[in-house]
Amino acid sequence: MKSSLSIYRGLPQPIYVLFFSTVINAVGIFVYPFLALYLTRRLGYTALQAGTYMTFASILYVPGSMIGSKLADTIGRKPVLVIFQLMMDLCFVLAGFFEGKPIIPYLVLLALFFDGMVDPAREAMKTDLTTMENRQVSFSLIYLGHNVGFAIGPVIAGYLFYTYPSWIFFGNAIAGAFATLLVMIKIKESKPSKETIEESKRWKTTEKGEEGGILKALFTRPRLLFFALSVTFFSYAYSQTLFALPLLTTKLFGQDGAALYGRMMALNGIVVVLGNPIIVSKLRRFHPLANITASGLLYAVGFSLFAFAVSPIAFLALTVIFTTGEIINATNEHFYVANNTPISHRSRFSAILPIIMGTGHAVAPIIGGSIIEAHSMNLLWISTGLGALIGSLGIFILYLTEKKPRN
Repeated sequence: MKSSLSIYRGLPQPIYVLFFSTVINAVGIFVYPFLALYLTRRLGYTALQAGTYMTFASILYVPGSMIGSKLADTIGRKPVLVIFQLMMDLCFVLAGFFEGKPIIPYLVLLALFFDGMVDPAREAMKTDLTTMENRQVSFSLIYLGHNVGFAIGPVIAGYLFYTYPSWIFFGNAIAGAFATLLVMIKIKESKPSKETIEESKRWKTTEKGEEGGILKALFTRPRLLFFALSVTFFSYAYSQTLFALPLLTTKLFGQDGAALYGRMMALNGIVVVLGNPIIVSKLRRFHPLANITASGLLYAVGFSLFAFAVSPIAFLALTVIFTTGEIINATNEHFYVANNTPISHRSRFSAILPIIMGTGHAVAPIIGGSIIEAHSMNLLWISTGLGALIGSLGIFILYLTEKKPRN
């Protein structure tokens, strides 16, 4: 472990700031992991109604992401990140005051719209602050920071859910505000200058700048499009950990299911914290597409077996399996995307590609809710594993073709 952690030495100073900011923000991620439970247990939604709502929330994320990405590529990453993160936090503060009221779903929708505006600026800033040589390790560290915080947050939220539910919203807002303050004070604007972008158009790398709008630039990267379409099967599968998994634990274990789900999410974070540096140090010598293929296979095994799990220990064991797949995927997916994104369109690619890759995430709740109501929870998990397997096959095809010399 000590040897593996040494890979994080010597990174750019702003990367360490982003690491600590990410830890703080992740500690306070209370709302979204428990949103399906909140809608069904606190507001009386059916599984299908909750799934429809969460799908609509994901769709609303799209216009926010497109608007925020355009602003981040024009006026800069930092102002977009700071202003709209604070707007999101304000929505959660209001939700805390109105806890249990019918207005809550609308405040959460507005918060997710602002979250969509923030994400492309944050992703572009991470890429701006790194090079191809240190990017995979830098992204790995920030991802590790997210999971250090996430190992703590869901445990707290799991117990707050039935005791002090308003603090799910207040806690989310406070952590987000502190994380934003750290970025505002310690990180300078990272958007590349016009001169750098013009010079990049002569580069011989996949990061070279492109002329025109987002669609024209996107179609200069057809392999990236195929990659995004394949990864959306992964996002469909993983999204069920936010929608169907808490429903499954509460179905099997009653009120104790919320606490079990919180422990599973905490274990997810702990496995990432302990396993991330080891896995990155061992697998970084392999092609990222080969690694992502393996992650999809782990997803397929882990998620499909939830159809047969009946004890808390089985749920925790399967959490370890799908979390290992998550680590491999997360530390290779963004690295591959960033290395193939034109410097001139970083924020916009950070918006459009996650929209494509997140299509599965958007439709997962409504599809999941429909399968549960029309068939069974077991069929949902078997089909979820199959979806991950399809995505893995797509990435493997891309890997095989990428290994061949291209003219």
